[in-house]
Amino acid sequence: MAFNIGLSGLRAATKDLNVTGNNIANAGTAGFKQSRAEFSDVYAASMLGSGSNPTGSGVLLSDVSQLFNQGNINYTQNALDLAINGNGFFVTSNNGDISYTRAGYFGTDRDGFVVNNFGYKLQGYAVDANGNLQNGVVTDIQIRTASQSPRATENMTQTFNLNSNNTVPTTTPFDPTDPTTYNSSTSTNIYDTQGNAHVFTQYFVKTGPNTWAMNVLVDGRSPSNPDGDAAAVTAANTAATAPGATPASVLAAVPGGSDASVIAAATAAAAAPGATAASVAAAVFAASEALATVPSSAALTFSASGQLLSTTSTDLTVNPDGTISMNNWVPAAPDGSTPPIWSANGANASATGVTLDLRTATQFASAFAVTAVSQDGYTTGELSGLEIDDTGVIFARYTNGQSLVQGQVVLANFANVQGLTPVGKTAWVQSFQSGEPVVGTPRSGTLGALQAGALEDSNVELSDQLVNLIVAQRNYQANAKTIETESAITQTIINLR
Repeated sequence: MAFNIGLSGLRAATKDLNVTGNNIANAGTAGFKQSRAEFSDVYAASMLGSGSNPTGSGVLLSDVSQLFNQGNINYTQNALDLAINGNGFFVTSNNGDISYTRAGYFGTDRDGFVVNNFGYKLQGYAVDANGNLQNGVVTDIQIRTASQSPRATENMTQTFNLNSNNTVPTTTPFDPTDPTTYNSSTSTNIYDTQGNAHVFTQYFVKTGPNTWAMNVLVDGRSPSNPDGDAAAVTAANTAATAPGATPASVLAAVPGGSDASVIAAATAAAAAPGATAASVAAAVFAASEALATVPSSAALTFSASGQLLSTTSTDLTVNPDGTISMNNWVPAAPDGSTPPIWSANGANASATGVTLDLRTATQFASAFAVTAVSQDGYTTGELSGLEIDDTGVIFARYTNGQSLVQGQVVLANFANVQGLTPVGKTAWVQSFQSGEPVVGTPRSGTLGALQAGALEDSNVELSDQLVNLIVAQRNYQANAKTIETESAITQTIINLR
């Protein structure tokens, strides 16, 4: 009997050494959870029971359980490294074979899927074409690396104060190149459907007590007619450079359908003393530019307490809610000639126009200041980086300053995490004892929070494991001594004469 008891003790000590050695070997493995050898004593049983004073039959390894306490969070330089602070496991898929891990070594493969260092795909909620999360449908998370399409400006909101102490300008008419013809101005960028940026400039001219005129130019041009009469300018310039050009030939080249002011300017220039072909073409260009720089305007009326009361306009649309819509904007660009000729650039404004919200504007006795401005348009953007918040939402950052949701990481938890079956590669799979996984987003329910750019260290405490090694070694030696002693007793009996 003693031989079997000692042998069971040797086996138990060996198992203990194996478990402790494995813990020590994985002290640097991210997401590793240390194990513990659990033993129980053994008693022989008979048909009549074991009695009140049974003799033990040794020791038995009853279980090797893993301790899922939290490991330290170690920060790294990889944005896709992930650590779980709290309960839960990452869900990974290897061609449909689901496993669970706490090791957050993640990156992207050639197709943009988020994978761990074994190529298993991280699971989560995907997004639709509009960037909306598809909650409830767990699938492979994929990062879209394509350029972000531009968005035309639809809405712009401003908060500003006009100085009530300003006086009505004495220099008229309004000229954007002459600061004495207006009191204040401000500019911001807006975008067309191709992502081209255009400078939206507002000039504020005080017209009387509590009343102001707001003149609007885009790229310094009229929003609705940025090219003026480009056809007349082109025809006049062509005629002026032709061999034998005369004032009369340039005047005759101006199309009959041109604006009346352009035709009048060309006629007057051709009849002027000393007129030349070039002077007539210059007059056509100047008249066209005058048309092209006529601003859109709106009248702003403020209350005695400085709040915006009403807005009226003849060429901008004032909506029932008090906002202003610029529905006639034609995006334009110069042709590069000297002087440049402007024409439509081939892009469009937003189909709904550009809506300007000035309802928070004030008129107080303080300096003109714009305290807030926002607009929802942007140019095309290239992927520049990724960010993951503590709820697992993945944001892609683009060079145009925009962010786009790319998906959301999900976590899984179990009623009995001790029942999970370890399968190597710092992963576990579901078993009957673990129960079904409860899947949710980080920070929901009892699930922990995500920490991006970090890894969870192994929870092995080396000092404890080294002490365990000593204890296991002593146990092995003691059980070997039991066998040695039994052997000596047996030899004594054999040697009886």
